[in-house]
Amino acid sequence: GANLRGADLTRANLTRANLTDANLSETQIYEEGWIPPTISPANLFFHARISGANLTGANLTEANLTGANLAGAWLCANLAGANLADADLSDADLSGANLTEADLRGANLDDADLTEANLDKADLSDADLTRADLTRAGLEGANLSGATADGTTIWPDGFDPKAAGVIFD
Repeated sequence: GANLRGADLTRANLTRANLTDANLSETQIYEEGWIPPTISPANLFFHARISGANLTGANLTEANLTGANLAGAWLCANLAGANLADADLSDADLSGANLTEADLRGANLDDADLTEANLDKADLSDADLTRADLTRAGLEGANLSGATADGTTIWPDGFDPKAAGVIFD
């Protein structure tokens, strides 16, 4: 239940930390900071700066990551139902992540690795998917209306991005 709002945890090793019900909103966790998989869904990361952090294996189900800076972060985690609206996920590794029913409206996924990510029923409307790799990603029932992409975006085999409402630059 600790209040770590606005804390600077740059390069902190939180491997054995128990952050159950902690408030991590506006927290800075840059570069090699690592967050343990014991994080509970109640943690709030609203507008957090977690650039380059390793959240591999974390349970961030329904976490509020609205507007968070997760550029270059390792997010091979459970993000089912998470709010990632307007988050910066550029160059992030989301390979194999569970993003089922996640809110990614307006998120920056430029050059993100979404290989084998589960994006079923996720809202990707107005998201930037330029240079993103969605190889073997699950997109069943995902909302991609108004999302932008370019010729370098890699889509799952058989997926028609134009029919899904993606806009190409």
